[in-house]
Amino acid sequence: MQVIFKVIRQKENSPVQAQAYHLEVEPGNTILDCLNQIKWEQDGSLAFRKNCRNTICGSCAMRINGRSALACKENVGFEVQRLQNTGVESPVPEIILAPLGNMPVIKDLVVDMSSFWNHLEAVEPYVSSSARKIPEREFLQTPQERSRLDQTGNCIMCGACYSECNAREINPDFVGPHALAKAYRMVADSRDTQTKARLENYNIGTQGVWGCTRCLYCNSVCPMDVAPLDQISKIKQEILADKEVPDSIPIRHRKGLIELVKQGGWINEPKFVFQVVGDYLRDLKGLLRIGPLGLRMLIRGKFPIHFEPSTGTEEVRSLIESVQRKRGEGE
Repeated sequence: MQVIFKVIRQKENSPVQAQAYHLEVEPGNTILDCLNQIKWEQDGSLAFRKNCRNTICGSCAMRINGRSALACKENVGFEVQRLQNTGVESPVPEIILAPLGNMPVIKDLVVDMSSFWNHLEAVEPYVSSSARKIPEREFLQTPQERSRLDQTGNCIMCGACYSECNAREINPDFVGPHALAKAYRMVADSRDTQTKARLENYNIGTQGVWGCTRCLYCNSVCPMDVAPLDQISKIKQEILADKEVPDSIPIRHRKGLIELVKQGGWINEPKFVFQVVGDYLRDLKGLLRIGPLGLRMLIRGKFPIHFEPSTGTEEVRSLIESVQRKRGEGE
């Protein structure tokens, strides 16, 4: 079959341009096979990363028709079918290849992953154990303890989730889904002795778990089913369950939202602000910070003075309490 590969090409600090390559390929050919064919037969200047060609190393991650994926895993037939499913019909299918997002381009499909690795290092992604002071001791785990690490252990650091992360795009301090998935691997590891310190670190501002906007893109593009968002949620649950972790606006936000919905079926906004931002007048700086905004909203009639519970509040409360009891039983 004939396919046009439209590659988004760019050199550092240079304009972006799209270059088209016409190929005769088999439906089973991977995108990486096709890139190799372009480089070897048509244009040796095309730059991209590759290594194992077997969905192990993660080197060949790039955006394929608008989503981050591994070029060695996706094939031409699948991409053409995806285009057809979206209603795109063309005599000669076009597959668009672009570099990963949220990282500066070095050349063509090669990006600078320095921020990716720096953010990974920020979560201290290695087991810390006081038992290491005794060299002759083995670090034993039961099969059940080891199984808690299986999913996060599958991460190949390809950068697909980091590329698609909306939170990372607007907040350069957010460490990213890859780092927090690895962070949960440390929290869940029975050999680690720094869990308290880790939870405090991951609880800081919006650089840790509370910076996640829960857009689900990280889960949808992960080639290894690590489900980074699920791991971020697990860290949040550990933080919320730990009485010794310092209180913060994100924690008050999470707990306050649930309690207010239980009380009224939806959020009592004036009470929500008072409880979350002001911490019941214990955080006067927080209240003063949003005072001007609140005043403008009040003048323009955008801030509700009265609150009326929604219909079905009892049913909503019952559902929330059922989930809470079930989680309690599971723990």
